[in-house]
Amino acid sequence: MTISKSPTEYQVTIAEIPVQVIRKSIKNLHIVVYPPEGRVRVSAPDQMTDENIRLAIISRLSWIKKQRAKFAAQPRQSKREMVSGESHYIFGKRYRLEVIERRGKHEVKILNASRLQLFVNPGTSRDNRALVLAEWYRQQLRDIIPQLLNKWQPIIGENVTYWGIKKMRTKWGSCNITKRGIWLNLELAKKPIECLEYVVVHELVHLLERYHNDRFRAYMDEYLPQWRQRRELLNREPLEDF
Repeated sequence: MTISKSPTEYQVTIAEIPVQVIRKSIKNLHIVVYPPEGRVRVSAPDQMTDENIRLAIISRLSWIKKQRAKFAAQPRQSKREMVSGESHYIFGKRYRLEVIERRGKHEVKILNASRLQLFVNPGTSRDNRALVLAEWYRQQLRDIIPQLLNKWQPIIGENVTYWGIKKMRTKWGSCNITKRGIWLNLELAKKPIECLEYVVVHELVHLLERYHNDRFRAYMDEYLPQWRQRRELLNREPLEDF
């Protein structure tokens, strides 16, 4: 057997598609296509040759293109200008933004079932208005994530030592197996709560199984049988252009 001396991480281009290849101590090759741009990442066993990795990617090329086309066709919100009349989403529900300039503390309030009010000081820039709203979104997640963790940690039998919220371009969540911590994407405050719950369960299951393999999927089937439908719902939701 010829063992490739390639680096543990490198990039190749196949059919004009850039592919990130990462070698790991795993048994099987895994291909993942990430939203929003359709970035392709391949996790390959350490002993797999470059040529076999390339052939494996080519064999899945049709699927990769289908996934990338799905993300390309996904509805996208244009960059928010943070002005009255814009649409903004809160846990999957659409609201019309009403910007109110007045002196005092910056605030965000849900006025009714369809209107969201943003109170800012006169002359507040677009970027600072966005920061006020982003911090409000962060607080919405801070309020609900502990409830989801309290529900699911006893069910799965694994506890996190910490959790956090940050904006991520290519992932809805991530898990640090060693430190037993999870990070959740700030954008989840805009998606249906079912999607947030799916991501929380997904990351907790990584404490049982590091890789997205058959064992991981079996755990997901056991704990959240409808996880595939929730994943599909999340992938149908509008993406925000950064």
